[in-house]
Amino acid sequence: MVWLCIGVLLFMLVHFIPTLAPGLKESMLRRVGAQPYRGIFSLFLVSAIVLMVIGWRSTTPELVYLPPSWGMPLTSVLMLFSVMLFGAAQQPTRIKRYVRHPQLTGMAVWSVGHLISNGDSRSLILFGGLGLWALIEMILLNKREGAWVRPYGPALSVEVRGIVISAVVFFVLVYLHPYFAGVSPIPR
Repeated sequence: MVWLCIGVLLFMLVHFIPTLAPGLKESMLRRVGAQPYRGIFSLFLVSAIVLMVIGWRSTTPELVYLPPSWGMPLTSVLMLFSVMLFGAAQQPTRIKRYVRHPQLTGMAVWSVGHLISNGDSRSLILFGGLGLWALIEMILLNKREGAWVRPYGPALSVEVRGIVISAVVFFVLVYLHPYFAGVSPIPR
């Protein structure tokens, strides 16, 4: 459990640097340059993910609460929305007229979905920790950025393409889920 906690905390800390310590980020950028900074940032994130995976796999889950019987189907729907939000963050989309931070919102939806379906201790640490980070990050970004100016949405064809791509990514993730998470998201 220790490695899982360290991984989640490292993930959070690395992401909080640009938001909470912009001076530190600027200082590092001046000292090492943009490309090395991105490399260091990526190295810390990959390290955090590796620690989370090692921690997840080495921790024996202890039941904290019993997930509801309707949890997995709801999680599947929430995951589809989460993937759509992640996709919306990467391209111009009408979703950005309604959701200020689509990628962070997608992370929060991913977290809630997984907490509905998993009631064990390691799930609370991983999904709860990353969901909490996403919510705090949105609050901090909103404070830093001030008033939200809603962007104009793209043509409908761009929106439809994004939905189709998100659906394909969702089904690929469902298919690959047993291989990277060790659990099938499809109830048997």
